[in-house]
Amino acid sequence: MSGKIRRSVIFTLAIAAACAASAQEPAAELPIYDIVLKGGRVMDPETGLDAILNVGITDRTITAISAEEIRGVEMIDVTGQIVAPGFIDVHNHSPTPLGQMYQARDGVTTSLELEAGSYPVAAHGAYIRRKARINYGASTSHTQARMVAMSGGNHAPVQNIMGAKRANIGLDNGEARARYVTSNAGERAKIRRTVEDGLQQGGIGIGLLLDYISEAVDEDEVRAIFELASQYQTPVFVHIRRGAAGDPTGLDEVLTLAKATGAKVHICHLSHSAMKNVALFLEKIREARTSGVDVTTEVLPYNAGSTSIGAAVFGRDWQEIFGIGPEDVQLASTGEFFTQESFDQTRKESPNAAIMHHYLKEEWTRLLVAAPDVILSSDGLPVISLKEKAPPQGIGSFSKLVGTYVRDEQLLPMMSALSKITLQPAQLLENAAPAFRLKGRLQTGMDADITVFDPAVIMDMATYLDPHQPSIGVTYLLVNGSFVIKNGDIEPSAFPGRQIFASPLDKR
Repeated sequence: MSGKIRRSVIFTLAIAAACAASAQEPAAELPIYDIVLKGGRVMDPETGLDAILNVGITDRTITAISAEEIRGVEMIDVTGQIVAPGFIDVHNHSPTPLGQMYQARDGVTTSLELEAGSYPVAAHGAYIRRKARINYGASTSHTQARMVAMSGGNHAPVQNIMGAKRANIGLDNGEARARYVTSNAGERAKIRRTVEDGLQQGGIGIGLLLDYISEAVDEDEVRAIFELASQYQTPVFVHIRRGAAGDPTGLDEVLTLAKATGAKVHICHLSHSAMKNVALFLEKIREARTSGVDVTTEVLPYNAGSTSIGAAVFGRDWQEIFGIGPEDVQLASTGEFFTQESFDQTRKESPNAAIMHHYLKEEWTRLLVAAPDVILSSDGLPVISLKEKAPPQGIGSFSKLVGTYVRDEQLLPMMSALSKITLQPAQLLENAAPAFRLKGRLQTGMDADITVFDPAVIMDMATYLDPHQPSIGVTYLLVNGSFVIKNGDIEPSAFPGRQIFASPLDKR
């Protein structure tokens, strides 16, 4: 045998041996995820995905969505349930332990104070710091900035929402000026600097409570805020000025300013501002959007407003504005309805008392709930303790959307409803706060903020007379990849929520 032939035979035998050895090696191991949600109806409003799939989660991230079998350290069978992106509430005033528990039960993974805001921004969530079940965050507060400017530079005290009763000593000079006095040029410049400081601190937009300080804030001051928002490419969240019921003047004001400055504007609780003219208000918003205004709006699915009895609107002709009387107003802590005498007395002696005023009609609410381009929020007031009642919307809004309006009344499709509480809020916020580019979607690479619910069971249970009843039907809730609810029960030691900040302009 020649050397060349011999080398060829040896090479052939070597390949055969290697192939035989390879055939005896075990197949490559499939990846093992931290958690697998198995067999649920996976729905993602951005891509339109709606299929029975398995979802793999590693650390804080969705790392697999597959029709094939996948393995996890923890395997959760969610057959017959909907696996959705975590719900995002853009308008909630209850960063309290009880408030967060109720919102988790309602499917919310991120709860934001954007209408009123906070200053300093990091002061928001003081009562849940390091013990947050769900994510939270705030805009920077124009009202708080105004108090700084109008009181000679003193920071307004952080509101104690955990039940401390302020004595009836009247408004101090700075607060009174902030509520009722038009700013001069120097004060206006300081307001702008303070609001900008809040944006640099990470405020997610600017909270503008125009209706609460309507007498004090003129067009020049509002324009300066819109110009600042345009500069920072961040939204203005505005409670528009209200006149007589259905008057669109306040809406026209902010739409005109948004168009002139290029600012993004979000109109809070549209039904509560538009009342009988919800169709007209929505038409005006859509027309403005068509003409190039970056404008969004929201609705809460309850037919009462919630605020403090000392709010400025109750110092005006509120019965004409709302079309109601004191017999339509309840004290939130007890559920008691007022007489004119008790209303006046409570307003004088306890101006911070939370009230619920019933002035909406279900047909107005339904029109906005059905609208595919209207975000749903809660506008929940502080839920402090089981001893005090609170308006039910901060407890059951999201389950009411899915349980009542989608399942029971078939007012809108499930995917459209999910878009209103996941994708659209994320899109509203993602330019100002890039963290939201990874929220509101159920896709690989997104944050593992996930709401799993039984569509046959989910329902709000809270009522105006008996609000302390958490929603039912949310079976699993993951926040940043950790279970807050598992098999329908709150995980008592789970506090994975984080405060979300915007990025300043120079970091975008």
